[in-house]
Amino acid sequence: MVVPVGRLAKCLSPPSWPPTTTTTTTTTTTLLQEIASNHHKGVGKVVLKKGRTQLFKDGSPMVYSGAVDRIIGRPPPKTGDIVLVADGTEKPIGWGLYNSISMFCVRLMQLEEEVARDTSCALNMEKLVETRIHAAIQLRRNLGLPSGNTNAYRLVNSEGDRLSGLIIDIFGDLAVIASSAAWVEKYKPHIKTCMNRLDGINYISWRPSIEILKEEGVDLSDSKEIYTPTPLERVKVMENGISYLISLEGQKTGFYADQRENRQFMSTIADGKNVLDMYCYSGGFSLNAARGGAINVTGVDSSLPALELARENIVMNNLDSRKISFLRRDAADFMKDAVSRNECWDIVIMDPPKLAPRRKVLESASGMYRNLNSLAMRLTKRGGLLMTCSCSGAMTQSGMFLRILQAAASTVGRKVTVIRQAGAASDHPIDPSYPEGAYLSNILLRVL
Repeated sequence: MVVPVGRLAKCLSPPSWPPTTTTTTTTTTTLLQEIASNHHKGVGKVVLKKGRTQLFKDGSPMVYSGAVDRIIGRPPPKTGDIVLVADGTEKPIGWGLYNSISMFCVRLMQLEEEVARDTSCALNMEKLVETRIHAAIQLRRNLGLPSGNTNAYRLVNSEGDRLSGLIIDIFGDLAVIASSAAWVEKYKPHIKTCMNRLDGINYISWRPSIEILKEEGVDLSDSKEIYTPTPLERVKVMENGISYLISLEGQKTGFYADQRENRQFMSTIADGKNVLDMYCYSGGFSLNAARGGAINVTGVDSSLPALELARENIVMNNLDSRKISFLRRDAADFMKDAVSRNECWDIVIMDPPKLAPRRKVLESASGMYRNLNSLAMRLTKRGGLLMTCSCSGAMTQSGMFLRILQAAASTVGRKVTVIRQAGAASDHPIDPSYPEGAYLSNILLRVL
């Protein structure tokens, strides 16, 4: 089902803004402090260390505990409470949500300048959530989402949509909400109410990130209802005119919408080519290659449920099963066997799972990326193309990925040139003041 954006947005109409007034910095500070003093619960204050203020005034949304000098409040704030964030002289620079356990002491929600322009959301998390979701809807409308040929996309992308810790993917009439912050769990009823109001959304699936939430001081491991039950087990969606079945028991939110534009690009270069798709999951790149005119496509993955979806996707899109096939194999074992048989392909796609979930394992993950890509290059015809990916934020942010690819090429006596570099699709915005939000690298190489 395609959800018309006009219908999607109608219940979250923009807030009525009060008249904008010109004010000095002193007045702005007084305004935020005055609003806090009138708050019915009282508001604590997190005071930053000297020299740390500018980073957050420039927009960084995460106040790390190491940047905090002291906390003012009687009683002291609890996890999930609204707090002011102030400079060393105790003048507020903004407000956010406090966490006494996490390394992220405060997730900043608004700066004082924003409060001066519009007081309607100041220290009001419910109103702010509604306003930011509405802004996210407007952005996706500007990007042409949803459309007649795509109804699977990301509606809210955490820091990129200024709702740190909250991700919402839309799959037709289903909203999948991924929670990775204590405040998201606290405001769960309100977030679900916001989504239920959206015309065209009939189902909601709540998917908390259990391990990340433990670091936030939220332990859901013994919860009787970790995932919100829905009557849906699988959902049919469309992306770039290709239909997919999504399993709600699958990985992450169920579908990797971040590769949408890269999958579409694959369809433009696959005509007349033999294509190998490693870690194919439910067949996204494979289906696009086949639709783009590839003469033969082989997808490889170790997950039987994912391959069952991929095979159903072949039938659902009326593709020739003689030209596209999926194999259940370990990726490294498959590539080693193919190398021993001197097999090669015109295009090889390498999209492994996250190999470096943390910076501390970056060194060992680098070796895995190098070895896997060395094998992939040996399977790429000379003059052919290798599309290789990393979804590990630690790898992407390190800037090491290209160097690892060069080392992989040198190891097997091949020469590579970069044809294209890309990241996540445009419905995955990134806050430049929080570069940690960039996680996906997609690099197209010519292999000689």
